[in-house]
Amino acid sequence: METAKTIESTGKFIAAARKQGKTVGFVPTMGALHIGHISLIQAARKQTDYVVVSIFVNPTQFGPEEDFDKYPRPFDDDLQICREQGVDLVFSPGTNQMYPTQNITWVNVEKLTETLCGRFRPGHFRGVTTVCTKLFNIVQPDIAFFGQKDAQQAVVIKRMVADLNMPLKIQICPTVREDDGLAVSSRNKYLSESERKDAPLLYKSLQKAKRLIQAGTTDPEQIIVQMKNILAQSDRLEPEYIEIVNPETLELINPVKSKALVAVAARCGSARLIDNIVVDTASN
Repeated sequence: METAKTIESTGKFIAAARKQGKTVGFVPTMGALHIGHISLIQAARKQTDYVVVSIFVNPTQFGPEEDFDKYPRPFDDDLQICREQGVDLVFSPGTNQMYPTQNITWVNVEKLTETLCGRFRPGHFRGVTTVCTKLFNIVQPDIAFFGQKDAQQAVVIKRMVADLNMPLKIQICPTVREDDGLAVSSRNKYLSESERKDAPLLYKSLQKAKRLIQAGTTDPEQIIVQMKNILAQSDRLEPEYIEIVNPETLELINPVKSKALVAVAARCGSARLIDNIVVDTASN
């Protein structure tokens, strides 16, 4: 496994792989790798010849009151995971490498970023789309791999790639969960023992929504009330939003029919948790 801290050296490694006729798979991360990231790396290994993982805690996607400074950075552990998973190249630039001067050029996806998490994290998706564009230009992958847990991010990135005719495919991989249903996340490390016991209520509420929809409930308010009742079982959970939207446009749907993305976000102590499921009523 090779490691690179500069854009120039990364380009040389990838050019050498291309010269050998290899396809390039890319897993962009902020480090603190877990089994969710590992599933993305494994998907990349299966579908491409040369796997690149980036590790970069991107400051432009954090708000002023968010957790940029305390975001976990276990770099040596991350490198070991990448070695074990057969990664070919780890690109770990510093902030000065990615943003050598004041950034005045931004990639902004409208509409899709104005709902769900976008309402509560102003500027977040602008940071995500800009850094992903930069990383795609640096790595020039054939396929980039993202997780379904960050559903809004996945929709936004796919639309950005389509609208800007970027020459790569975006592969969305299933959410990886703990045994009790909690979606794996680097921020789960923020949870205390008691908070960790309550956090799976998010997934429990999503499962309730799925059962209601599959049983024929089409009124989103009825579904959301039932989900709120489940989250209310813990006074440690503070719901931020519960919404049922079109999985592609992220627009609210009423009645609930065909495919629906049920998304929830909640505060649990110092952690902000998000989760979602896609329910396809047509397959019932």
